[in-house]
Amino acid sequence: MAQPGGAVSDAGVRPDDRPGAELLAGLTSWYGPWRDLRVAVLGAGITGFAVADTLAELGCRVLVTGESVTDDRAALLDVIGARHVVAPLGEQAAVLAQADPQLVVVSPGYHPDAPPLTWAAEHGVPVLGDIELAWRVRDRHGEPADWITITGTNGKTTTTQLTVAMLAAAGVRARACGNIGSSVLDAVREPEAWRVLVVELSSYQLHWMHEVSPLASVCLNVADDHLDWHGSAAAYRAAKGRVYERTRVACVYNVEDPVTEQLVREAEVVEGARAIGFTRDIPRVAELGIVDDVLCDRAFLDDRRRAALELTTLDVLSSAGLAAPHVVADVLAAAALARAADVPPAAIAAAVAAFRLDAHRIQSVGQRNGVTFIDDSKATNPHAAAASLGAFESVVWIAGGLLKGVDVEPLVAEHARRLRGVVVIGADRQALLTALARHATDLPVAEVVPGDTDDVMTRAVALAVGMAQPGDVVLLAPAAASMDQFTDYGQRGALFAQAVRAQAE
Repeated sequence: MAQPGGAVSDAGVRPDDRPGAELLAGLTSWYGPWRDLRVAVLGAGITGFAVADTLAELGCRVLVTGESVTDDRAALLDVIGARHVVAPLGEQAAVLAQADPQLVVVSPGYHPDAPPLTWAAEHGVPVLGDIELAWRVRDRHGEPADWITITGTNGKTTTTQLTVAMLAAAGVRARACGNIGSSVLDAVREPEAWRVLVVELSSYQLHWMHEVSPLASVCLNVADDHLDWHGSAAAYRAAKGRVYERTRVACVYNVEDPVTEQLVREAEVVEGARAIGFTRDIPRVAELGIVDDVLCDRAFLDDRRRAALELTTLDVLSSAGLAAPHVVADVLAAAALARAADVPPAAIAAAVAAFRLDAHRIQSVGQRNGVTFIDDSKATNPHAAAASLGAFESVVWIAGGLLKGVDVEPLVAEHARRLRGVVVIGADRQALLTALARHATDLPVAEVVPGDTDDVMTRAVALAVGMAQPGDVVLLAPAAASMDQFTDYGQRGALFAQAVRAQAE
């Protein structure tokens, strides 16, 4: 187990008693015995196609099944020689039974007790996730890339992008992939080899990981999310903790989130791996933190008990739009990962100065009559919304959507004092309305009820403008997923910005 600042006692290698262990033991290289292996792929989306394309290139006999497949993707599956069968989830076990696969590769969204996975378990057919498949075939170009793995309830994408930017500033050929939108399998198979893959991982992907052994890893934070999928907060935390398993150099944890430190303590890692903390406070030995507005490193230098290395300053972060407290934490986490990969401080400083946040992450989209409009549509859970609300003093809050089984009452209770008013949108509105009635009795609250209007954001922004006063922030930080009324959080944010522009005109 890793101890903060210390090394581990053993490699933590455990016997593999999963179904099909003998088969899996031979499938550890691109050049392993893949040819003519019968493989079923569950899911016909982006991940499923990347898996099928990889397996077809390896010479496997591939069947893809899912509840739907687009015409374009069906045509591509035909081109690569993969069979595809569209079937409801409840009928996919029968599809597998007819195909008699030797291996199943599952897309992240499938729940472990879904009928086809239950069938695989009952028949002793091994199951891999796409991330583990990528790990097993990562030597396509010879010497495989090092992996840096990143998870957390919030901040994953920003930290992934920052880490890649820091590596690139040091001249390292690095690539972001995984849950960030580009399959790890696609990165492994690209024409030129990468030196480092920075892999963003969801809790779904982590559930299926068994062999990945990263150079460095981080769990940024843990707050209840996806409880409808995992079944309990404990199961969700356990999935997040898998990011640290088999880490070789540095397990990076959040000093301000004791759960992440405990996950490091419980992890079985490679001998010599160190636990490295990050904090927005003054750092102790084996931590990165802030001293007199300077971000500094007291972990990756020989004289860390008496000295620290300057990485960048809060003034630089402010100029780059990275001054929100939760974003500062992401910068520190990324710097710890980069330092574990031997990136020099000067490269970290250069990368931070040039970095800009993605759209829909605390993005200013306009000002009107002294009111600032902020798009944080990517705040898809209460933990992310809390970080966003905490960055401002007086807020008209646009919130709501699909809550995924998570309790919003603590969020409302903590931040009610900051609220000038609230506009509630989305399907799971009652829990939010109840919490507001309990903790913000006199607060103006308006609803955009489904069916009131075809243009949710136009109505929501108009209502918010009616509540706002000069100096306020109108903040879209929904604390919920978007798919009840929008295609994704990106569309939700784009329509918010469009509505803000229409108000200004």
